Amino acid sequence: MDKPNTLDDWLAYCERLHPHAIDLGLDRVRSVAERMALRFDCPVITVAGTNGKGSSCAMLEAILGQAGYRTGVYTSPHLVHFEERCRIRGEMASADQLLPHFERVEALRGDISLTYFEFTMLAIFSLMAESKLDVVVLEVGVGGRLDSVNIIDADCALITSIDIDHTELLGKDRESIGFEKAGIMRAGKPVVVGDPVPPQSVIAHAAEVGADLWRLGHDFNFSGDKQQWAWAGRGRRYAGLAYPALRGANQLVNASGVLAALTALRDRLPVTAQAVRNGLGMVELPGRFQIISGQPTLVLDVAHNPHAVAALTENLDAMGFYPCTHGVFGAMADKDLTQMLKRVGPLVDRWYFTDLPTARAARAEDLLATWRALSTRQDGRASVYADPVQALQAAVAAADPADRIVVFGSFYTVGGVLKDGLPRLFAPHAAPERHASSTDT
Repeated sequence: MDKPNTLDDWLAYCERLHPHAIDLGLDRVRSVAERMALRFDCPVITVAGTNGKGSSCAMLEAILGQAGYRTGVYTSPHLVHFEERCRIRGEMASADQLLPHFERVEALRGDISLTYFEFTMLAIFSLMAESKLDVVVLEVGVGGRLDSVNIIDADCALITSIDIDHTELLGKDRESIGFEKAGIMRAGKPVVVGDPVPPQSVIAHAAEVGADLWRLGHDFNFSGDKQQWAWAGRGRRYAGLAYPALRGANQLVNASGVLAALTALRDRLPVTAQAVRNGLGMVELPGRFQIISGQPTLVLDVAHNPHAVAALTENLDAMGFYPCTHGVFGAMADKDLTQMLKRVGPLVDRWYFTDLPTARAARAEDLLATWRALSTRQDGRASVYADPVQALQAAVAAADPADRIVVFGSFYTVGGVLKDGLPRLFAPHAAPERHASSTDT
């Protein structure tokens, strides 16, 4: 093929390069990283977990940025722009910044085949490594032990939550999944575990490798009332904190783990109480229980597994009464769709199931069939659509001003609405189209 010229060209090229969308293992990607002499000359925080990773990375970035540090953050997947995956000093990287690093990976990989995730990750790491950063935050993709991000030895590991997801890759129970996520731990380095009831495999692995384990409820804790909250752990205490700007009860658990990670690194990355307050108050992350006020109210959430949908359900319940809740839903076929629909089902009055632009997605008709098998009411409360924008259009047309529309599930579902649906129907800032990876969820 002709040499890729644009970022979209490179992303399309990366999609075709490897026979599998996900191919867990470190040997291939580590070999290329060694050829690139890839390393970070600053503290690194690695974030793994079933849910809460993106929120935790955003809070770390916001607090460290408020403390004056030059931050670099890698996350995945993206919602609209591929460039969302790389943030340098609080700003999304540009295509022009990234292109030389895609060329560098291609020049040095030789005959080593890389997946989309591996190739793009190496390009982003290459950009970050040359950006004279003070601290790097890396979000793990799938699991931890065999995820490509784990080629980097982190100075602090943060594990947010551990629940059932990606069972075909990580195992069918929390103990197996916990073992995979525990693979990001390093000997003598702090590991913060924010899950209130972590699997024994996580605790055992910390002891086995000699990591410095920080457990929620043991080494740090939080408390709060309706107005404010407080955190305490290992010689540090924060009182009278305003709630994080990210909505949802689960964000307090995420914030607590973030403060533990920052406390564990305080000798190398000291932060003031004011930086903590400002960072938590200013943090932003689209698609995480994001409420767009209007008539009707719109809620966007990338809840794409039963654990995340349980949190979404709790947050929706806390919003108060709405005459009718309309649910726009699309998800990957390998998710536990029955449990997801069963959990949120009592809160949704009308369903709008959508196809998604990837072969991994469940068909809208299959989602409808799953819902019908659970529902006792077969009165035309559910319909199917070719894409998330058409589903949202139908929901907007059917909704009264006092109603609520909830768009949730895959990143493709929420990202499709953010890219094309909101500019047309709710008129915020429109976002240009970017290529989405087949490994996104």
